[in-house]
Amino acid sequence: MIDKKLLDILVCPMSKGPLEYDKEHNELICRLSGLAYPVRDGIPIMLEIEARQLTADEKLG
Repeated sequence: MIDKKLLDILVCPMSKGPLEYDKEHNELICRLSGLAYPVRDGIPIMLEIEARQLTADEKLG
């Protein structure tokens, strides 16, 4: 789970766009860059090499 205050200040390091928390996959999603950043032990891993590409359906939301 991600703290709401933390989510409000975090942005995607690639696009500088907003992030959404995906509770089901425990990831932070950026639709602008098309990346999903993992959250491990409550800590967002905001590295491009750790992120996965969103599928076309995921990009649409």
